[in-house]
Amino acid sequence: MKKRIHAAAIGALVFAVGAAAAPMDAQHSMPMSHETMRPAEIPDTRELVHFPAPLIAHELANMRDHLITLSRIQQYLSKKEFDQAGKLAETRLGMSSFGLHGAHEVAPYMPKGMQEAGTAMHHAASRFAIATQRAAIDNDVAGALGALNEVTQACVAGHAAHRRR
Repeated sequence: MKKRIHAAAIGALVFAVGAAAAPMDAQHSMPMSHETMRPAEIPDTRELVHFPAPLIAHELANMRDHLITLSRIQQYLSKKEFDQAGKLAETRLGMSSFGLHGAHEVAPYMPKGMQEAGTAMHHAASRFAIATQRAAIDNDVAGALGALNEVTQACVAGHAAHRRR
């Protein structure tokens, strides 16, 4: 019995390492095999993160606010309203938003990797705000969209590595 458990653990480790080393799609930064799998077939290997009960609702509200903000930013970009997109990104997602979302309250309960993914998202949002200033000058949405992709990729990385039950 112990040999089977040990073999299963090694098999799971080999699978996880193999998935992490899978070739990445340059545009989407996810293993290419992921695109051909049905969601139910993708194993959940994310780290379980425990928050105190009062902070669970707080953190989920922050995540919903981030999604709403990303949607509004896309709306502004579709209209080439770069200044509004940049201001919204900086105040709701960027480095200026830490006080708004109470990052100091939840950060102590986050594993280091989750903190790093969150910080990467906030930095990317501030870089996006700068990219919108350039886009407002040259009226080219491509640079702003590329910078926005960095924001969403940081979100994806955090959610791909961590979960809350």
